[in-house]
Amino acid sequence: MPHSVYIHIPFCTNKCYYCDFNSYVTDNQQLIWDYLYALEKELEQTVQRVPAEAVRTIFVGGGTPTFLTAEQMKYFLQSVNHWLANQEEDIEFTMEANPGTTDLDKLIIMKEGGVNRLSYGVQAFDDELLKRIGRIHDSEQVLRSIENARKAGFGNISIDLIFGLPGQNLQIFQRTLDQAFALGLQHFSAYSLKVEENTKFHVLYERNQLVLPPEEEEVAMYELVRKEMARHGYRQYEISNFAKPGFESRHNQTYWKNEEYYGMGAGAHGYVKGFRHVNAGPVQQYLQLVQEGGLPRVEEFEVSSQEAMEEFMIMGLRLIEGVSKEDFFQRYRVPLDQVFGKEIEELMGLGLLQEKGDRIMLTEQGIPLGNEVFLRFLTS
Repeated sequence: MPHSVYIHIPFCTNKCYYCDFNSYVTDNQQLIWDYLYALEKELEQTVQRVPAEAVRTIFVGGGTPTFLTAEQMKYFLQSVNHWLANQEEDIEFTMEANPGTTDLDKLIIMKEGGVNRLSYGVQAFDDELLKRIGRIHDSEQVLRSIENARKAGFGNISIDLIFGLPGQNLQIFQRTLDQAFALGLQHFSAYSLKVEENTKFHVLYERNQLVLPPEEEEVAMYELVRKEMARHGYRQYEISNFAKPGFESRHNQTYWKNEEYYGMGAGAHGYVKGFRHVNAGPVQQYLQLVQEGGLPRVEEFEVSSQEAMEEFMIMGLRLIEGVSKEDFFQRYRVPLDQVFGKEIEELMGLGLLQEKGDRIMLTEQGIPLGNEVFLRFLTS
């Protein structure tokens, strides 16, 4: 039974140059209201099919969820709390936010609606670099947004950072880290830029007009972020995530531990009772499917035991603590070594995996080469 919920709000003020998420720029307020009404219907139908029991985490992503007006935000949170009323007392309720879209009044509505964790898409603290990647905020708006969040009572705030950006070097990234640490936050996510298809950056890349840092400098940026996070008291608990003790993202660990979760909204993915599903991505198609009285799914398939075991390894090894042999056996009723013994032995021989007690985990050498390790577990 899922104990985690993902909800997608696909609307944005603008499309960032690197973004391939299911998001749409619009000022059509009626469309946004229609989407919220449809989302409530999907919430209702979902929990009627598979009742939500003891919800431990809710994550609202996008798009930009804080693109909603104060009135829309209030309605949305009332819907969520009505249909997901069976929440644990210490639930982690995260909402993604963009600097400049969270005035104090809206943040108070969010806090009163149960949101207790914010994840800001900051990406960088260099204003010229922010313009270069299509962000509409500047560093000053980040500071105001964090200040407003604290005034509203939020004590669990995360920000995302990206390295390997066009025109970024080690010194620029160091300044971004220095400014980030000065905020005294609880959590950071730090990712290297990936040039995805269907983005402006991909178009520029294909034309040889996107000048990125050399690979060795990008690797140095990752080494820098790991060193600086440790120096400032943030424990790396996943390849790209760092937290003060007790502030690790509980929702994201649902994914990394390959546990089931509800997925609702346009383009959302879910994993319930051994089946994965994908919702319609285009907003109009999503609305039409909900209005026709069904769930807005365009794909649904059962996950085989072999696929589930592969996903357990690929996602679980992203965690610095790695995977537990006992957890693997309890879930799949077969010893881990019987299924992946050959792959594990080879990777240990290469110095990329290590065994500590019950757990298999990446080595220091293996952490930067995680993707190469994960591919070895794709056997089906």
